[in-house]
Amino acid sequence: MIARAVAVALLALGLAACGTQRDLQPVAGASLPPPPYGRSDAPSAAELLERDPQAAPVRSEELRRQSEEREDDPFDLPPSN
Repeated sequence: MIARAVAVALLALGLAACGTQRDLQPVAGASLPPPPYGRSDAPSAAELLERDPQAAPVRSEELRRQSEEREDDPFDLPPSN
């Protein structure tokens, strides 16, 4: 029983330690990737972590405010036998 409580406490402490946040730095002795073709300076770590709009598009659908009849769908056909 005590061993189980100790294991749970260690697991909780381990998970709490994973939540620390700080700026990312390259490992000692390593450098960031070379600059992309056509760019003279290398991007910073923060620039490399930013996602472009194509990778995470903004939702553009508008929620319906009231009930509306659906339009007829010409491709909604019954299954053929």
